[in-house]
Amino acid sequence: MIQPEPQSVGLSSLINNIESGRVKIPQFQRDYVWEKKAASQLLDSIAKGFPIGTFILWETQEELRSVRNIGNHTLPDTPVGHIAQYVLDGQQRITSLYTCFRGLSLLRDGKVDDFSEIYIDLEAKEDEEVVTLNHDIKNPTRYVKIYDLLYGGIGALAKKYTEQGLMKIDFYKARFTSYQFSLVILKNAPLDVATEVFTRLNVGGKTLTLFEIMVAKTYDQIKNFDLAERLEVLMDDLGEDYKTISSSTILQIISLILKKDCTRKQILKLDKQLFIDTWEPVTVAVKKAIDYFKNQYGIPVSKILPYDALLAPFSYFFYYHPDRPLDEKKEYLQDFFWRVSLSERYSSGVETKLGQDIKRIEKVLSNGLPTYDYEVNISPDRIIEQGWFGTGRSFIKALLCLLASKEPKSFADNTKVHIDNAWLQIATSKNYHHFFPKAYLKNKEHEDYINHILNITIVDDFLNKRVIRAKAPSIYMSDFKKNNKKLNETMKSHLIDMDSFGIWDDDYDVFFQKRAELISQELQEKLILRSKKEVGVE
Repeated sequence: MIQPEPQSVGLSSLINNIESGRVKIPQFQRDYVWEKKAASQLLDSIAKGFPIGTFILWETQEELRSVRNIGNHTLPDTPVGHIAQYVLDGQQRITSLYTCFRGLSLLRDGKVDDFSEIYIDLEAKEDEEVVTLNHDIKNPTRYVKIYDLLYGGIGALAKKYTEQGLMKIDFYKARFTSYQFSLVILKNAPLDVATEVFTRLNVGGKTLTLFEIMVAKTYDQIKNFDLAERLEVLMDDLGEDYKTISSSTILQIISLILKKDCTRKQILKLDKQLFIDTWEPVTVAVKKAIDYFKNQYGIPVSKILPYDALLAPFSYFFYYHPDRPLDEKKEYLQDFFWRVSLSERYSSGVETKLGQDIKRIEKVLSNGLPTYDYEVNISPDRIIEQGWFGTGRSFIKALLCLLASKEPKSFADNTKVHIDNAWLQIATSKNYHHFFPKAYLKNKEHEDYINHILNITIVDDFLNKRVIRAKAPSIYMSDFKKNNKKLNETMKSHLIDMDSFGIWDDDYDVFFQKRAELISQELQEKLILRSKKEVGVE
């Protein structure tokens, strides 16, 4: 069991420890936000001998990414061979003390705050405000800057202040220099424990993400490795189409490759140097996996990817198999992708399931067909039952992937519909067109029956808003047929048959059932079926 160690330290030792690089503020702490008034009130408490709370420091040999400067003052790295103490609680207070006692200026939001302009009122009574931001320029001997009080030469002070004023200056200087700051040192605690302490101490404040912790943990100045910067470069490389992939997914990929386990606890235990050395080849694997999603599965953007987590097993595959998969490997990977997506596998317990699925990917790597302890149902009835439209559901995203893979064409002229993340974020996007418009079917059918994936097509924005609107399919399709001589071909790219789907009769029931059957057939071609149950046959 870790036992916190209470200590106390004087002003000079505290400041020296900060300036020597021994006491550090980890990067995951929020920015310094205190105004000068709050800082002056803190100093007022010290001047009166009041307690100001305890600073909690984590003493460790871990090298974390930390704040490199405060205001206009650069802080050094922890000396080689020395143990650092990272501030877990008290960052705003410690930063206030340092800026005030060093007389620093901070530039924030275009405004400069000069913390040297905090004063002691030498005429104030102890029950009044002793430390103040205000000073009367007509009565300069009444006030002394905190910085001058602590570091001003006696000769310069003697020329300005009366003997009584100098006595008050000595009195308050002694108050500051003799003040004992309360510390609790958390020694040699693991990173996950230290960050848990931080989180509990900051209830209602900032909650640390796993990525923020790993940014701090993996920082290496000598190797010029900053995880936050490296991720930014990776996201830029991926471009707008896949820029929404989460940072936690990237961490899971690295952990799976290194340890075949991606729990939070395991990620926090990853060896720093191994993490750094693995970063570049991992990013190559991630890019190959995304290219594979685009080119083999026709998934142009990340917003319709059923799960970000799907990138993990595929990146694992390409880390160990850089070449494009052929034959059995290709077939087995496709089966894996659609099984995970249609079964909503990663909707819960994703870390555990990723660990299990890595074993399946290893089976694929050795040209073996993985076994599964679950089935998927891709029957028309299942699609009808589960198809109510909402873009946050993996089942729906899987079917959107299927629609996108057909490279849907514009009803107007058979040109390819442009698909990007910007308009695929919400179910109400104008690019998700209800083939039988909702306004047309209003009061005719149940809402879930209307707002259903089987009634969704991916179209150009202007067609939906300006051309189709609430028209019956027979009417607006007749209009398109006049100008688009390839309309039958166009509609096949949306998995719609112009002749047998009841379009010319505006028969929504026929359209609904026929499209369910066609989509089911398309999905059967994606899977290696294990039983008749998967297609709805008992």
